[in-house]
Amino acid sequence: MNFVTPAGFRDVLSDEARMREDMTRRVQQCFDERGYVPIETPTLEVMDVLQAGGRMPAAPFKFFDSQGDLLAMRPDVTLQVARMCATRLKGQPGPFRFRYTQRVFREAESEMQAAAREMTQMGIECIGEEGPAADAEMVGLLAEALRTCNVGGFKLAIGTVGVLRALLERSGAPEAWKESVLQAYHSSNFVDLEVLCADGTVGSAFADAVLSLPRIRGGKEAIAEVRSIVSPLGCVDGLDAFEQTYDLLVREGLAESIVVDFSVMSSFDYYTGIVVEAYAPGLGAPLGSGGRYDNMLAAYGQSRPAAGFAFSLEQVMAAQTVGAENAGSAASVSASRIERPLRIAVPKGSLNADTIAALSAAGLDTTGLDNPGRQLIISNPGVDYIIVRPTDAPAFVALGAADCGICGKDSLLEADPDVVELVDLKFGACRFVVAEPAGAGPSVEDHYRRLGSIRVATKYPNITSAYYAKAGMQVEIVKLHGNIELAPLTGMAERIVDITATGTTLRENNLSIVDEVLASTARFFANACAFRIDARIVELTKALQGS
Repeated sequence: MNFVTPAGFRDVLSDEARMREDMTRRVQQCFDERGYVPIETPTLEVMDVLQAGGRMPAAPFKFFDSQGDLLAMRPDVTLQVARMCATRLKGQPGPFRFRYTQRVFREAESEMQAAAREMTQMGIECIGEEGPAADAEMVGLLAEALRTCNVGGFKLAIGTVGVLRALLERSGAPEAWKESVLQAYHSSNFVDLEVLCADGTVGSAFADAVLSLPRIRGGKEAIAEVRSIVSPLGCVDGLDAFEQTYDLLVREGLAESIVVDFSVMSSFDYYTGIVVEAYAPGLGAPLGSGGRYDNMLAAYGQSRPAAGFAFSLEQVMAAQTVGAENAGSAASVSASRIERPLRIAVPKGSLNADTIAALSAAGLDTTGLDNPGRQLIISNPGVDYIIVRPTDAPAFVALGAADCGICGKDSLLEADPDVVELVDLKFGACRFVVAEPAGAGPSVEDHYRRLGSIRVATKYPNITSAYYAKAGMQVEIVKLHGNIELAPLTGMAERIVDITATGTTLRENNLSIVDEVLASTARFFANACAFRIDARIVELTKALQGS
């Protein structure tokens, strides 16, 4: 027997446990001194109750109890607090200030994300207060908690969802288009957003505003820029309160720690006003997030204004480790702090030459990149090029080994990483197709009619699964790493899903295209944290868009 913990769970040994205990105690004291009292919520919650509050993180563990109710191990605490306030505290005047330290259980939404399925979440919820002062209290307390944990150089990206929601509501767009725009924001896919805003569904003024919004960042000047765009459209909802919140935070001495960023949209869709995400240099994922969710409690019966945040204890400890390593490196250099090079994942193979040309046209020094020999990293002034397979580029960027990178859209779709998709570079065009032996259509259809399934060979099981799920067909997918065309020729599979540029290889092997799955071109993308704290990525994005 192999005595190991379940996947995504681990033991915490004494040294780390002491550190966690000490940090937890200090943060709890920090919250307590600001009037936040402790609460605890149950590990299990009725699934319908969680879903009533809005979009929630994936819950990996679900159970039916003896009464037939579907239960889930909590993936988040905020939904439970909302349920508790609207039921147990119904009719109580408030306001309430709660703090908690609890384990949450989540399933990674893609293979590119951390494997941990159990995390310790620390957070606060302020129920019953609204306005700029309450929002500033929430954001300021997040900053104070991170300082208490000795997280150096953190940034708090703040924005407000009110402006975007106003633009969508007053644009006259159909619900499907508005939902697609929100999904593009939630997934940080600015390429899809650009396509949506160019399709003519809404007037150019609204389309330009929706497209411009996530590209605006900075200090108070960023708020002024947004105001100049949305004021003529009558869509300044929440902007005055947001600006007042920003001013209050600056007065608290947080000017260097906060950045106004209207691309910040949580994976939840219940936020109604200010949103905040916390980042640390060198860490590939956010420390935590929060915001104002005034409508959520109404889903459970009693409406109250509410705001709060939560951060992962494990992420904060990882930020401490990275910060200590950076401090050690800086200490070995006699000069003042030197900004480390921007790390770019550069694909090998067919995309390589066009990638080098695009980076060179954007003003980067690409010396040695066209002939690296056996070198895996090419270092030039201000930039390190990490040479990878295109299919590996999403992993390097999503996990923070590279700040940004280039690969085909197909690689991004297959990996489904948590990254910010920034620019369609227009080169490396190819298409995904479904193919089968010429003339085999009737036999394949008969096979499906008799057995209710067909076998499909591919290098891209996720893309293939999504395609056939949308088509409503049941298939058995066989993953191969090369020579996909052999599968139907040898009887291993009835069809294949593969990439083709010209279709020549398919024709030479007597295979016919049955359907088009999708088209793919090269994309420039970035780690979500690096994009929001490293201005060089924003500048490179603009340069690539103009090249």
